[in-house]
Amino acid sequence: MTYRLAIFDFDGTLADSFPFFLSVFNVIADKHGFRRIDVSRAGQLRHHGVRQMMAHVGMPAWKLPLASRSFMAMMTEHADTIPLFDGVAEALRHLAAHGVRLALVSSNAEHNVRRILGPELAGLIAQFECGMSVFGKAGRIRAVLKVQGVAARDAIYVGDQGTDAEGAHAAKVAFGAVHWGYATIEALRAEGCACEFVTPHALRRIAGVDTA
Repeated sequence: MTYRLAIFDFDGTLADSFPFFLSVFNVIADKHGFRRIDVSRAGQLRHHGVRQMMAHVGMPAWKLPLASRSFMAMMTEHADTIPLFDGVAEALRHLAAHGVRLALVSSNAEHNVRRILGPELAGLIAQFECGMSVFGKAGRIRAVLKVQGVAARDAIYVGDQGTDAEGAHAAKVAFGAVHWGYATIEALRAEGCACEFVTPHALRRIAGVDTA
């Protein structure tokens, strides 16, 4: 497995933001008028895709952009408390050092992404495509391919949710599923993935290095 271009999702893939998501979910639910969740049963939510989660809490599609903006605003206030997953920084440095071009496609705001990455790691990213709907990633992935001049067959999109898989498939790039993100690996396998990454360290395989 070797790719010229690695495109990453952010939340749940590079950044360990699920605990923050849980901590603010009910505040956002109260603000926008959908049902609260039982945070003590958070593990069960990982089996829900985005559409299932929206149905579970009674969120109509038109409220998703409003809720997303609230989440991003709250994350801006707490960005310094949200860490990258252990091994992510080293993996990104390794890929860049081995000639893999890096890009990022995320529904989160670019300023949040850059702040959590920090100046050094953000400087490794050739292109940021941020702030779209979780259902609109395919177009942004295609935009990255066009700007970077890389064929779809030479690129991989790495993510942690079913909507990431959908975006990758629609853009005709390989989808790499991570084991540590929002969705369970079983749910991601059902969406179809070209490869799996058990740990952030394993992301180095994108450069052709065979590592666990």
